Amino acid sequence: MKYEIRHRPSFSLLEVELERGEAIQAESGAMVHMSPTIKLETKAKGGVFGALKRSVLGGESFFINTFRAEDGPGSVGLAPAYPGDIEVFELDGTLYAQSGAFLAGSEGISIDTKWGGAKTFFGREGLFLLKMTGRGLVFLSSFGAIYKKELHNERFVIDTGHMVAFSEGLDFSIKRVGGLKSTLFSGEGLVAEFYGTGTLYIQTRSVDSFIGWIAPHLPTKRE
Repeated sequence: MKYEIRHRPSFSLLEVELERGEAIQAESGAMVHMSPTIKLETKAKGGVFGALKRSVLGGESFFINTFRAEDGPGSVGLAPAYPGDIEVFELDGTLYAQSGAFLAGSEGISIDTKWGGAKTFFGREGLFLLKMTGRGLVFLSSFGAIYKKELHNERFVIDTGHMVAFSEGLDFSIKRVGGLKSTLFSGEGLVAEFYGTGTLYIQTRSVDSFIGWIAPHLPTKRE
């Protein structure tokens, strides 16, 4: 499998070249284009219960599409629903990501939801994380550009709305950025403090902040 990420970081498009017999799985609705040699298979991966858990708790679609090069080599173009970047991970183990971040991955990658613990109750991203395990390629999407921060047995604080993914070896806790007054009126709210050794992937924009900015400009219903 060969791939190229075009038009990054604002309007990224993933193009994957598949040899005969190769396949890639992707979120429902992510396909932009594909060759006529590609066959599309749609199914609830992990069975109905697994797909329902991933959809309701993990923020992903109920169905997963698999694009397989059956009639010869071909290409598939994939993109997220919102503007932003796409990052590739050569996975050999486990990777955790925020809800809705999964775009595509090798056929052998398992996607599940993980209970983040009571510590995430007040985090804006919710109680559950995506847990991806296996060996192969994983493509995650972000709102804005993605950059990474390497931690070496240290601590690092980010706004919860800017977290994309983190590797094994890192854990986190949710805390207030300051006192109660700062939490309510500073515009910063709650933060995630990561600690340990591993890689943290951060998005430069926050969906929550963007919604908060655009909401006052939307037309209101007239009485």
